[in-house]
Amino acid sequence: MSTYLRTTRSHTYSLLFALPLLVLYELGAVLIADRGGTGMRNGADVLLRTMLAAGGVQGTLAFTAALALGAAVLVTWERRKTRVPLRGSYFGGMLAESAVYALLFGGLIAAATHFLLGGFVRLAADGALATLPLLDGIVLSLGAGIYEELLFRVLLTGGLLALLVWTGFRRTPAAAVAVIVSAFLFSAFHYVGPYAYPLELGSFTFRLLAGVAFSALYVWRGFGIAAWTHALYDVFLVIAGQG
Repeated sequence: MSTYLRTTRSHTYSLLFALPLLVLYELGAVLIADRGGTGMRNGADVLLRTMLAAGGVQGTLAFTAALALGAAVLVTWERRKTRVPLRGSYFGGMLAESAVYALLFGGLIAAATHFLLGGFVRLAADGALATLPLLDGIVLSLGAGIYEELLFRVLLTGGLLALLVWTGFRRTPAAAVAVIVSAFLFSAFHYVGPYAYPLELGSFTFRLLAGVAFSALYVWRGFGIAAWTHALYDVFLVIAGQG
């Protein structure tokens, strides 16, 4: 078990595990656009595209290629240092692990929100997603998994953690600060833009705690499992909201 946990946290497993999520989202976005869908994209996706466009990387193909190149560099660098064995059963375990976390997180975070605020937060795919066709909602959920985790966990949580450790903080308090800061920004992100949710204390607290959970999962289990957990959690909510 310890070998599985250690190995699946590696860049090799995390990035290879996240790759199908990226492909499914991009293919789904093309499909719903071709079928006359909304043409919506995940907000974190749009923000990252805007940032890369400022550096001259424009267009879906170039953007996806830039992400794939960065992932390939990390995997190659890691495998040159340590040969990470690739086992199909590990990827199956990671998917099962993500599904379990996705099913558990909603109830646990709602209970924590209820404990803090003394009220119940309804678990439903409300807001913009609830008004979309099922396929559109699922595609945007996949986008949330890959791009929100990339932005808020890899760049913000991981970047801030690395910065704090580099400036002399011990890893544990540095991780705690990185998790809390990125979780606050993650929650606030849902209340800006044309498809923003109405700002409410209950929903903001729920998303803040969700951000803490996803960030902690990223620090503990890596990007791949955090991305798939987030994507599956949102997919489950979208499907439930269609019922």
